[in-house]
Amino acid sequence: MQRIKVAVIGAAGYAGIELVRFVLNHPVFELVAASSDGDAGKALAEVYPALVGQTDAVFSTHDEAAAADAVELAFLAVPHTAALAMAPGLMAQGISVLDLSADFRLKDPASYERWYGVPHTQTGILAAAVYGLPELNRAGLKQLAARRADTAVLVACPGCYPTASALAVLPALAAGLAADAPVVINALSGISGAGKGATATTHFCNANANPNAYGVTTHRHTPEIEQTLSQAAGAPVKIVFTPHLVPLTRGLLATATLQLKPGVSAAALEAVYLDAYANEPFVQLLPRGIMPRTASVAGSNNAQLGIALDTHTQTLVASCAIDNLGKGAASQAIQCANILCGLAEKTGLTALAPVV
Repeated sequence: MQRIKVAVIGAAGYAGIELVRFVLNHPVFELVAASSDGDAGKALAEVYPALVGQTDAVFSTHDEAAAADAVELAFLAVPHTAALAMAPGLMAQGISVLDLSADFRLKDPASYERWYGVPHTQTGILAAAVYGLPELNRAGLKQLAARRADTAVLVACPGCYPTASALAVLPALAAGLAADAPVVINALSGISGAGKGATATTHFCNANANPNAYGVTTHRHTPEIEQTLSQAAGAPVKIVFTPHLVPLTRGLLATATLQLKPGVSAAALEAVYLDAYANEPFVQLLPRGIMPRTASVAGSNNAQLGIALDTHTQTLVASCAIDNLGKGAASQAIQCANILCGLAEKTGLTALAPVV
């Protein structure tokens, strides 16, 4: 099969270098550019020694990566608002874009401005973008794949918290089992989710042995989660979302509680979830009584779910574990790119998580 040339723009960050790792192991994608304005001219293996012997690639500038010869796909692992400036130029060159930032996730430009503090300047591209959660929007991604032969397309890759939160409750919402009440989501993320740049919050001395809630009622992923859950339910869904930073390098666990309609049984719930995820290559529903662990999905594109029915309150408790840098970012972008290119979704994503 002919190789597909790709660029990773913003490759020196944690999500970006994970993209590089997955592309290097991909049988079809070929890395032709990896950019970092701050590290331009340095070998990738100098900045990330795990890549010694794996690649002799050198970081280029963002502009050099965007102009690389014959690139078909560009992964944007850049900060929010930066993709607004980069995506149009790439698409004008015929390069399809998979954006890992939040710039094209929210369909309402006013909502984007409210939560991110800047106007959305690319509403035309926004309208044509597809939200890249395959378990929800696989049909839309396949439509983009059909269009890619004629024009550049854009995938808005989901955030890590929204991915785990959505996978936890999508089946119950889509099946109409939820009562009219907010979905309550408590989620825990490893420190890599905050990005490569150290802050007072993510500094080892403050983060180690010090779990804490943050962004309470104000986290920017709130509207993205509500948008995704509302799409699944076919009606507006409100959430109470509380993220927590925990002293892990990587990993994310989202536990959602959802008030159910009267009469919904544990067996009925289990049947709904088994049916929803029976053919999903990366989502595993754990046996009854077992809840997921972040270590079980580390370094992979897998999502593991556990569900339970609290009969005392008629409440679903659904927990989902993902790798925030994997299914929450880089490997999910690869999954979407596989769909765009007509490849099997598991291509380049079959590595098992470490078992210990």
